[in-house]
Amino acid sequence: MLLRIGDAIRALRELRFDYATSGADQRTDPAPRRIEPHHLILSQGRWYLIGWSADHDDWRIYRADRMRLRTHTGREFARREVPGGDAGAFLAARFTGSTGAPGWAYWGEATMALPVREVLPYIGDGAVEQLEPERTRVRLGAWSWAAVAATLLRFDAELTHVEPPELREAFRELAARAGRAAFQ
Repeated sequence: MLLRIGDAIRALRELRFDYATSGADQRTDPAPRRIEPHHLILSQGRWYLIGWSADHDDWRIYRADRMRLRTHTGREFARREVPGGDAGAFLAARFTGSTGAPGWAYWGEATMALPVREVLPYIGDGAVEQLEPERTRVRLGAWSWAAVAATLLRFDAELTHVEPPELREAFRELAARAGRAAFQ
């Protein structure tokens, strides 16, 4: 199913699916959903689809494990930019009911040279997005830039596309501190 969703995202093809409610009996809403799929994101052990609903004229988020896909007969669509430009931040904000970065005072992101399956179990409340089979984008928050950097350094992997500039400065400061500690 995740591959079919990914194919629809790449092909810019509308998805049609049935969706189970969150109630205890997991009933399926009788009306099929139609969505322009834009991002498939793994967060806290679950896959989420972020897409534009023409029926609601708004962005929607669906848990992939509650979806039952229908055939790919939807129309083609033009790619839209998710509000704020960052799908991971958009998803995290929706979990807290806000429209900005939730909870933490400092938020950063980086791309890791690791598959998503090696990152997800250890990222806590951060958002994880698979870019390629061996590349994963991580967005997470903490109480300081140094804490964001230290969390990313827990992984034995090269980091690229580190943002914002304050996070790159935190990496420089941690590198200098680690260098001093190594020669004591």
